[in-house]
Amino acid sequence: MLAIEVQVGRTGALTPVARLKPVFVGGVTVTNATLHNLDQVRDKDVWVGDTVIVRRAGDVIPEVVRVVPEKRPADATEFQMPGQCPDPECKSKVERLESEAVYRCTGGLYCPAQRKQALLHFASRRAMDIEGLGEKLVDQLVDGGIVHTPADLYDRQKLNAASLAELERMAEKSAANVIAAIEKTKSSYLARFLFALGIYHVGEEVAKILARHFGSLEGLLNADWDALIVEKERVQKENTRRRTKGGALLDPILPGVGPEIMQSVANFLSQQHNRDVIEQLRKSGAVREESPPSVVQGGSVICKTFVLTGTLPKLSRDEAKELIEAQGCKVAGSVSRKTDYVVAGTEAGAKLAKAEELGISVLDEAGLLELLKGKR
Repeated sequence: MLAIEVQVGRTGALTPVARLKPVFVGGVTVTNATLHNLDQVRDKDVWVGDTVIVRRAGDVIPEVVRVVPEKRPADATEFQMPGQCPDPECKSKVERLESEAVYRCTGGLYCPAQRKQALLHFASRRAMDIEGLGEKLVDQLVDGGIVHTPADLYDRQKLNAASLAELERMAEKSAANVIAAIEKTKSSYLARFLFALGIYHVGEEVAKILARHFGSLEGLLNADWDALIVEKERVQKENTRRRTKGGALLDPILPGVGPEIMQSVANFLSQQHNRDVIEQLRKSGAVREESPPSVVQGGSVICKTFVLTGTLPKLSRDEAKELIEAQGCKVAGSVSRKTDYVVAGTEAGAKLAKAEELGISVLDEAGLLELLKGKR
């Protein structure tokens, strides 16, 4: 084994790879073999300079099976996982969560190795929902050096209809449609924006919890995450103790978000590269500056269940859902006796009929907005 190098995958996972003196295995000459992760390197006691047994797993991927210990030279060196991303353009902090074997680069919005995946996730339907920005177009934008981060999508000096129209399979009308789709995503709600950032372990539900807790992007960025994690763990331990004694429990810190997820957010936000991209996105208008409306006091809509049906005049189904969930309420897919409100648009259909049959309050779009603002 001549060296152990580290590759960064599309999702930021770091994989140690053995660089080998050429050896003939299964009909092909092998010069590289995967070591999977640091745990396997340690379990197999692989050092640089060792003589190793290699096989082609499934007759495809070469991997190191074991070391020949009696052939270890005196100058063999132990492998250490780097503390920074090995990509010279990135150099973001590398993290390893306690429950995982994989080390990851935290420069998700900036790291060149993660660039395409970051853009595809950012543009996906449940994230910013940029229609027309698919894999083939992202490949051209990244490979051509036009787009480096999600913020570049909103920079019309870097990406505009003219530059898009020059790409393969992009006519003027298609290019104009993509730019219009990007512009349409401006002023996104915080939860959707946070999910779009692609922070490891932050799915849609966690993004909604964070958005409700902090209320604004500024609040989340300025949070003392180290203190929050310490307090989260303290409250968890104290509540465990109180449960055994039948005592009253303390209010949880960020319920539904564990310390590992909080640490992942903290690591992501600790990288200046990521913060720079977030600031560029903020300045471009990609996320709403203001906090979402405060939850109506007095219990009028707290913990209520809504069902959406039909087409609303101005709000899309996703926008209406985000407004409701920003209040801490639930949006269900079907009408039942547990439903508190049905929000009906044109062509409402069976859900509206079911609501009327059960005597459930029916709101139009204006009524929904008034309710969420506490005006009714």
